[in-house]
Amino acid sequence: MPQHQQKTKFPGVYTDKDGKFFIQTEFGRDRVTGKRVRKKSRVDQHGNPFNSAAEAYKELTRLKYEYQQSQGYSNYRMKYRQFMEEHYIPYYKTTVEHSTFSVREKNLLQLCDRFGDTTLRSITLEQVQMFRTWLLTSQDEGGAGYSQGYASLIFGMFRKSLDYALQMGYVEKNISKQSNAIPKGKSDIPYWTKSEFEAVISQIYIEDVYEHLNFVMIWVYFMTGVRVNEGCALQWNDVDFDKQRLRVHHMLIVKNKKEWTRNSYTKTNDGKRMISLDRDTIDVLKKWREAQKKIGLGHENDFIFSYDGLPMLKSTISRIIKRIIKRYAKIAHVKPIQAKGLRHSHASLLINELNVSVLILSKRLGHSSPEITLKHYSHLWDGADEVITNEMVGIINVSFPSSSLVHFNGNQSISK
Repeated sequence: MPQHQQKTKFPGVYTDKDGKFFIQTEFGRDRVTGKRVRKKSRVDQHGNPFNSAAEAYKELTRLKYEYQQSQGYSNYRMKYRQFMEEHYIPYYKTTVEHSTFSVREKNLLQLCDRFGDTTLRSITLEQVQMFRTWLLTSQDEGGAGYSQGYASLIFGMFRKSLDYALQMGYVEKNISKQSNAIPKGKSDIPYWTKSEFEAVISQIYIEDVYEHLNFVMIWVYFMTGVRVNEGCALQWNDVDFDKQRLRVHHMLIVKNKKEWTRNSYTKTNDGKRMISLDRDTIDVLKKWREAQKKIGLGHENDFIFSYDGLPMLKSTISRIIKRIIKRYAKIAHVKPIQAKGLRHSHASLLINELNVSVLILSKRLGHSSPEITLKHYSHLWDGADEVITNEMVGIINVSFPSSSLVHFNGNQSISK
């Protein structure tokens, strides 16, 4: 920018060395020639000089609107709902897994309900701030009542939608970026120790088929650390009983209990893995397979977590585990945890009971890198520090000489 040219608070409006206002902007590229289309002017459409920055900005807005219309852009007055339904949601759907989209779709529609009737270009900073405050306010005070992590997710999705609008040229700036993002906050996931796990599973009556399935689900998730959706997709052909290994290569995409697809990929590329199984887990699976065979299941292509031949939905497993854990944990006088807490519990078991390295844990959990593992589970290594210090006792052997081997002479250097 030339030294004599100064910005004003209006984008595209400047003052020269004499303090006179002018507009200068770039509309885009000519669709035929590919050249940049620029505009610079010191007067309005009637030839009158600008008396204020506001007047200049008004003229700039008019010129941009005319340009958009002449280029066939009917998007200038596009409302947020139209933008979301016709542009952003179809785009977003192509960038994420089907399972992710099915979960996030309701959040996208929630944004449509909030800003749907507002022209995309008319969304104000005040509206953005009010939305942010609403997300972080309790229901008792008229807010959404969301956790900070969930509020961060929704507000982040809103900001990304406007990023795409900016990228496509529907807006000149992402107004939401003038508001602070919502930090995710610290998420403490409750988990069980080895003794707590033992106390809970000891309350389950496995002679009943349904309770037996409950036991198997809790056991497998605790002892393998697989993700809930990965567990949904497990079939008997994924278990190598001879080599004591479990193949985790699939995720279940479910519309409903009878409409599902077993995709041959996991959450991440590194999620595809082989997990070694301990002898106790092998025995648990063998007994459950025998129980399944009594009701006509247990074949190679049957789902492990099933009592009717159909796969269990991720939401169903999460709900069932939450309910049964609450029931049995109460009897055992142990705190209840969520389904994802069993994966956390597995990490705790390996770290605190077996002192495994972060590299081994990372591979077993299917993380893309050890850094991801440390991000989520580093706090579980706190107790390992005490173990190390106990093992350090006596590790250094030392024997002192009977007399000094060096001679000191005031502040002079040491010599032999």
